[in-house]
Amino acid sequence: MDGNGYIENRTFDEIDIGESASLEKRLTLDDIKLFAIMSGDINPAHLDEDFAKSTRFQEVVAHGMWGGALISTVLGTELPGAGTIYLGQTLRFREPVRLGDVLQVSVKVRSKDEARKRIIFDCRCTNQNGRIVIEGEAEVQAPTEKIRRPRTVLPRVRMAERARLHELLTAADLPEPVDMAVVHPVDEVSIMGAYESARHRLIRPVLVGPEAKIRAAAEAAGIDISEFPLVDVPHSHAAAAEAVAMVRAGRVGALMKGALHTDELLHEVVKRDGGLRTERCISHVMAFDVPTYPRPLFITDAAINIDPKLDAKRDIVQNAIDLAHAVGNANPKVAILSAVETVNSKIASTLEAAALCKMAERGQIRGGVIDGPLAFDNAVSEAAAAAKGIVSPVAGRADILVAPDLESANMLMKQLTYLADATGAGLVVGARVPIVLTSRADDAITRLASCALALLAASYQQRVGV
Repeated sequence: MDGNGYIENRTFDEIDIGESASLEKRLTLDDIKLFAIMSGDINPAHLDEDFAKSTRFQEVVAHGMWGGALISTVLGTELPGAGTIYLGQTLRFREPVRLGDVLQVSVKVRSKDEARKRIIFDCRCTNQNGRIVIEGEAEVQAPTEKIRRPRTVLPRVRMAERARLHELLTAADLPEPVDMAVVHPVDEVSIMGAYESARHRLIRPVLVGPEAKIRAAAEAAGIDISEFPLVDVPHSHAAAAEAVAMVRAGRVGALMKGALHTDELLHEVVKRDGGLRTERCISHVMAFDVPTYPRPLFITDAAINIDPKLDAKRDIVQNAIDLAHAVGNANPKVAILSAVETVNSKIASTLEAAALCKMAERGQIRGGVIDGPLAFDNAVSEAAAAAKGIVSPVAGRADILVAPDLESANMLMKQLTYLADATGAGLVVGARVPIVLTSRADDAITRLASCALALLAASYQQRVGV
């Protein structure tokens, strides 16, 4: 391949015995995952770090044929190049290829068959230490006509890795696990969520609900819950009340919803007497990992406050800022969303956005940089903000999106989930303790990340006295 974007071959007659070609390639985790997607080879030795530690290599290694594919690349693009027909390949795998290894992949002409226009190549892959990891031979039908074509531009592949949800788990490695009451975990999904979160040292679960049903759920899930404290109560209403009482008594520092309705749990949480209210209203924050956005994105409030007014919005904004602080963002950028980016007396959300910005100027909201009203595109796209002539430290770089009401927040959240491959972890904040609201649709990483959020939030509350 030349430097002008063209691919050009070498014909059979142009190639001499002893001639060689090569390329260099570093192995990344994306390479392994893309090869697994293409081939369907999901051997855990290549994809599961915990399993790989138990193998002879002690770490994740590349599929053997990943190196074989690189040999094919040299033959198909360099020597002989375009028009080459692969006839046969033998390979011997001498050593594993590990993450970060840099392979020098080379082919060398051993012999030529003039009558059949075939060439035998010696093939070799060596790592950055000069050690041979793969060697063998290839037989090809070499092209007899010269070919020079524009180089095909491949599509850019985006790996939706939930990297930022994993970052939450990493951030939560340091604090001690939080004591968490798991409310009415009487199905496999909720009991498994508690079990996995405990196994990752995010929580110390206290199971609250009918003992017989909880044990039956654990047996159905195939897990051992004998080490977890279990508080036996007759039904879900009693489980919610008991869990809230445990928080008030200082026995636990967080709650997780099990197999009961959200309203049933929150009814106990928001009671005037005996609940978990603070001076703020409670709100829900979703921490999203959006593959097309370069930073974690918090969205609030999509689950609690249906049509919040100005005072409630002040609390919603402050709750989200505090959660951002808890996960390590010391000065989050907050976009107050509306349909437009200018104040319009006919659109109430623009007036409230302007008021919230003034409240932040006067110290009624602290710890973040706030701007609004901003339309969604101006909040997340610097190009869109520049096109509108918006000069703002928040526009195009928002960390937190504050929606006008529950309906718009909920629609935004689901659009990101189903149209943009976004994944998120949610938390109820503003109460005495963080509350994890799980869903039956949540997968393992989402449940773990939600518990990591709760652990970080609880640790932050203890540290700063929020």
